[in-house]
Amino acid sequence: MKQTIPKMASIPSLETVAAERKRLRQQKEFRRTLLNIVYILIVVAAVSVLSVTLFFPVLQVSGTSMEPTLEDGDVIVLFKSGTYETGDLCAFYYQNKLLLKRVIGVPGDVIDIDADGNVSVNGEQLEESYVTSLSLGECDLTFPYQVPENRYFVMGDNRLTSIDSRSSVIGCIEKDQIVGKVILRVWPWKKITAGF
Repeated sequence: MKQTIPKMASIPSLETVAAERKRLRQQKEFRRTLLNIVYILIVVAAVSVLSVTLFFPVLQVSGTSMEPTLEDGDVIVLFKSGTYETGDLCAFYYQNKLLLKRVIGVPGDVIDIDADGNVSVNGEQLEESYVTSLSLGECDLTFPYQVPENRYFVMGDNRLTSIDSRSSVIGCIEKDQIVGKVILRVWPWKKITAGF
């Protein structure tokens, strides 16, 4: 009986071993880099979502009460601020809805609106270039009217259609109802605007 001797496997050269080790090392580094990128993207996304939720809410305008400044469908960014001044556009909660209006009077201000719709604050008539037509609108308040403590008198820019602080239905809004003030319009692209 004949015996067969198994052939010995060929031993790879040092260059082949070095090349294979280099390939495995690069593959491991690529995986580590890819995982680091994924982790960084997750952290950035989480921080972005938190900052948008906590500090910079985004909302879409619905309705015509702020025309011509903001139109139906515009997308705006708010800033959660502790202070609001006359002229600021702000969003606030009213009966589980978000409304968007302009601050006309702050706590302690005396508001007066004449029959033609001219608005005066503390005896000085407001320059309202953002309003296209003045109107007394839906109003059941007696003027002059003093804004109560910790409340704000707000009005829409479209005075004919806006229901706002002139009506006792909404009245002056409390500070803690305010979500934030408008700092930027981001949509539509051709109308990107900062500061109102």
